[in-house]
Amino acid sequence: MATEVKLPEVGEGIESGTVVGVLVSVGDEVKRDQPLIELETDKAVVEVPSSADGVVESINVQENQEAKVGQVIVTLGAAGAARPADGEAPAPEAPPSEASSKPASSEPSGGEASAPTGRQAAEQPRRQPAPRPAAAGGDGAGLVPAAPSVRRLARELGVDIHQVQGTGILGRISATDVRTSAEGGPSAPAGAPAPAKLPDFSRWGEVERKAMSGIRKATVRTMAGAWSSVPMVTQFDKADSTELERLRQRYKPQAEAIGAKLTPTAMLLKVVAAALKRFPDFNASIDTGSQEIVYKHYVNVGVAVDTDAGLLVPVIKNADRKNVLELAQELGELAEKARNRKLTPDDMQGGNFSVSNLGGIGGTGFTPIVNPPEVAILGVSRSAHEPVFDPATGQFDARLMMPLSVTYDHRLIDGAAAARFLRWICTAIEEPFLMALEG
Repeated sequence: MATEVKLPEVGEGIESGTVVGVLVSVGDEVKRDQPLIELETDKAVVEVPSSADGVVESINVQENQEAKVGQVIVTLGAAGAARPADGEAPAPEAPPSEASSKPASSEPSGGEASAPTGRQAAEQPRRQPAPRPAAAGGDGAGLVPAAPSVRRLARELGVDIHQVQGTGILGRISATDVRTSAEGGPSAPAGAPAPAKLPDFSRWGEVERKAMSGIRKATVRTMAGAWSSVPMVTQFDKADSTELERLRQRYKPQAEAIGAKLTPTAMLLKVVAAALKRFPDFNASIDTGSQEIVYKHYVNVGVAVDTDAGLLVPVIKNADRKNVLELAQELGELAEKARNRKLTPDDMQGGNFSVSNLGGIGGTGFTPIVNPPEVAILGVSRSAHEPVFDPATGQFDARLMMPLSVTYDHRLIDGAAAARFLRWICTAIEEPFLMALEG
């Protein structure tokens, strides 16, 4: 008996992905948990394993094709079944028996049409089921772009989520859309403009179109959603990182001895973790539905990683409980996984705060965008030597200055609090012993 292997849920809120690799061929014998395909989702590339043992009878997906959760990707036959020889088509199935091949209703010799028997009438709809619409409908058969928490809210409010119009990018449904529908109002804002139609660029020269990757689609969706829902403000400051850089150079060999790179970002992670414990508002989230602030008693920090596929933000869990060498080692491992597109959904989830360091590329400052449900993000630009006046000597000294910026959600964090938070980070960079003293 054939076994259908369906695409399982590969992450919270992920409804589909793009097949970037098929790892088996027809006729291959596979074992349970053996990878069948590679799937690019919004966040990473994951291997989808087989749910059973068997021989591959058919592969129902192709590279660069979108696959949805619940879709059959591979059909397996019994293990040890005979395989077709190379170039030989599989043997056709035996034809159905004469009795079963007869129509439910036949015409007798007298020419009168007789009604089907009760059993035949019951079987007829199963042999010829009515077609179902491909779009999501009220029967709940279709897939809708909504997170599990939003689906749960819809069930609690008695709302059919298939009837809710999503206002997010690519029609994604938010909790606000569900509540609006429950109150009897339209999901989409009245008079919301349709996406502007682009001109025909080929009138002025040659053009080329490329489909967005799953990661780029996610970036479009999350960044547009963040910009439209979070009132953001950015605070700037500079830290004298001269002493921190001396420490980094001093202890680089110790990090290399365990296979790690002691980067400025790794050292900043320790500073940020200490700051988040001292300023809990920056380690919180806003629940607008219940009008509550969620304070987290753990410190998970995401780090933006630039990859060929786009920006990925793996998360270092419990950063406050790890020393600088442990942070450096884990950061290197996660960055390598990100560049090789081997991050798992768990590697990308659970962040409370993010760090984006563009210092290795350049620039004197930038305004990073908050990634909800986080409420703040730290931006780091390239350090440079600048003349700094020393009141003790009355002279200017060349100091290594690090430009920093923190973008924050103004619904929770006030400007004065942001200035204090960033100044504390600057002081911790300038006086590394402060972390041991207060962190």
